[in-house]
Amino acid sequence: MKLHTQHRFHPISNKNVKIKDCFWSPRLDINRRNTIPFEYHQCKNTGRIDAFHLDWETGKKVPHIFWDSDVAKWIEAASYSLHHNPDSDLEQLVDQVIELIASAQQKDGYLNIYYTAVKPEARWTDLEGGHELYCAGHMIEGAVAYFQSTGKRKLLDVVCRYADYIDQVFGKEPAKLHGYPGHPEIELALVKLYRVTNEERYLRLSEYFVNERGQQPNYFENERKLRNQNGFLRHVIDQLDDLTISEYHQSHQPVREQNEAVGHSVRAMYLYSAMADLAYELKDESLYEACKRLWNNLAQKRMYITGGIGSAERNEGFTYDYDLPNLTSYSETCAAIGLVFWNHRLVQLECDGRYTDLLERALYNAVLAGVSLDGRKFFYANPLESQGEFHRSEWFDVACCPPNIARLLASLGEYIYSQTDQELAVHLFIQSNVEASLSGQNIRLHQETSFPWDSTIKLTINTDKATKFGLNLRIPGWAPCFQILINNEEQVNVEVVKGYAKLDRVWENGDQIELILDMPVVRTYAHPNVRDCVGKVAIQRGPIVYCLEEVDNKVPLHQVVLPEESQFHAIYQETLLDGVVKLIARAIVYDDEKNADLYRTEKPKLTECQVQAIPYFAWDNRAPGSMAVWIREQK
Repeated sequence: MKLHTQHRFHPISNKNVKIKDCFWSPRLDINRRNTIPFEYHQCKNTGRIDAFHLDWETGKKVPHIFWDSDVAKWIEAASYSLHHNPDSDLEQLVDQVIELIASAQQKDGYLNIYYTAVKPEARWTDLEGGHELYCAGHMIEGAVAYFQSTGKRKLLDVVCRYADYIDQVFGKEPAKLHGYPGHPEIELALVKLYRVTNEERYLRLSEYFVNERGQQPNYFENERKLRNQNGFLRHVIDQLDDLTISEYHQSHQPVREQNEAVGHSVRAMYLYSAMADLAYELKDESLYEACKRLWNNLAQKRMYITGGIGSAERNEGFTYDYDLPNLTSYSETCAAIGLVFWNHRLVQLECDGRYTDLLERALYNAVLAGVSLDGRKFFYANPLESQGEFHRSEWFDVACCPPNIARLLASLGEYIYSQTDQELAVHLFIQSNVEASLSGQNIRLHQETSFPWDSTIKLTINTDKATKFGLNLRIPGWAPCFQILINNEEQVNVEVVKGYAKLDRVWENGDQIELILDMPVVRTYAHPNVRDCVGKVAIQRGPIVYCLEEVDNKVPLHQVVLPEESQFHAIYQETLLDGVVKLIARAIVYDDEKNADLYRTEKPKLTECQVQAIPYFAWDNRAPGSMAVWIREQK
């Protein structure tokens, strides 16, 4: 079946969007000034960059199987940063790293640190766990980003040679390997490479990898036999049964037959993103239908309120419906980033506010929590409760998350707007300027807002002459009501289709649109099958999920109870956590009586107290201590 193409959108390039926002601009500056340079030094100091010299020898530290990907993601982050912040020193540094990478490419086009310097005889023997194709995918993404930013082809030519070689190795032909990556990533990267080169072979190779996954006999089972059951996933496989092993890398069924989000959560998100890309490019209805089924399962039964996904450390991923523990939540930062990637692709296929709501939830909570306010410390996992022992780290041996969050933040402009030839969609409320060609005219739109602390969004249209086009304004699911004014006149009969207000008219130069959203503090309750949250409540304001942190509350958090009638008061405090809206409410707490018996027949006494909640993304930036998102509630 073929998708209808009439209403497909495409993102407006990061290069055409200039952000000047009270919330995001300081974070993007920190990402540029602190995080990207810091991550380069970490890659340099840990040997990741110098490993491309291919001079490893016995006795030295063995390069990890996915060091290539850490460097590639750093290149991608630096490339996006260079879009709006030209920096000759940074560009020269990237050029030097690219020269080193190019020198490591083999004559046949192959490019991988570990399988060239350490185990050249083992090339393509451990697709399940060896990350060769995963690393190739990230290198492709880095090359495309650098080419789009600077016009320089050095790395792009390198990855094209590599992709050409991979295309000779893998495929349905009898002489080729019938495998696919254990960790999806190259699939979506090949689509990016196709879009920048117009080489259809790259699109078809991506299609092959996606279609081959889950076919029988299972490729990874046969591959394991050839390796005598050894391989880089041995430590994971030993803990899982046969079905769960195949679910781990989403190879238990062909992708079009999958109904539940299973296995490793990052692998799942990258695979689903590629499925959405291919549905878009090939107009494949069956792939989009599979995406919708998987989305429904994830959003309704397997996702944290923060947009975090992946409940268990054992498989770094999904378990079963409603299994969402707070204290032991895994919720890898990369998985939340992948959720943003996937939903951004889905909203291009169908301008549906459900996808953007979920993208926004993950972005403002699970993703943003992954990096400290100073941009130099990171969470790998993101629990929703802590007893004071959980903190960010400067780096990890498995360092996928730090450069991943850097590249997402540096490319944030690409997530705000989309367009067709005759429509413009405003997905996120971030103060910015955007340029787009609509109905054959150059349109400039200025968005002004103090979101997420304030819920008024003002849009000003600039055009050389009056132009008819459609403007689609997202009405978030968290907003119980809204008001739209055009040139100070209230619009009373606005059509809202799938979460977007449709404003289709002839626009004049200087026209102004004002969107006023209701942003109350609300209590959110989990499905009763979520065991950890029964009898508890979470607090939200707009897209922001709040938490209690010990540094603000001088009572044990596990003893706090919110009365049902207690009201939260929102207060913006500029000096708190670089400026946030905090929430204050009356609560009660169990009296921790001194010398009380461990067990007794009378109820503990309750005393009144005041609690302060802060945005979840900002926790663990001050004095260490306990934290809780879900709080007990009673009359």
